[in-house]
Amino acid sequence: MEQIISKETILQLEQLALQARLQKARVPISGYGVGAALLGQDGRIFTAGNIECYGQTPSICAERVALFKALSEGCDQFTALAVCGGPLGEPLRGYCTPCGTCRQVLTQFCPSDMPVICTQAPGDHKLYHLCELLPFGWSRD
Repeated sequence: MEQIISKETILQLEQLALQARLQKARVPISGYGVGAALLGQDGRIFTAGNIECYGQTPSICAERVALFKALSEGCDQFTALAVCGGPLGEPLRGYCTPCGTCRQVLTQFCPSDMPVICTQAPGDHKLYHLCELLPFGWSRD
């Protein structure tokens, strides 16, 4: 069953992801800020930025921060995810997709047909279903 998402919801998620990139990303090493906005089935939206640590291994992507925030707040059913990324202080010049680790974690907790909105500006995005980004991932099914 394919999940359907309205244009208004896409726009709202895009704007929140773009805002999270600027306000929540902590990237002292790469300067590459990523923002994410995850929509729970209950209507709550969880936003996050990526967080870098000097050891790199303990760094975490925005998508997983948003997901873990949602899970820790009792939300475990998801409808859509918007993500954006690029060097802070510069306009976005492309579509940031979740990394491989995020794709696998999302696949474990989210429906395979969940829309993933990769945006560079409100209304300027590429939309994928999660299963397109990780076609052979380990899922909860």
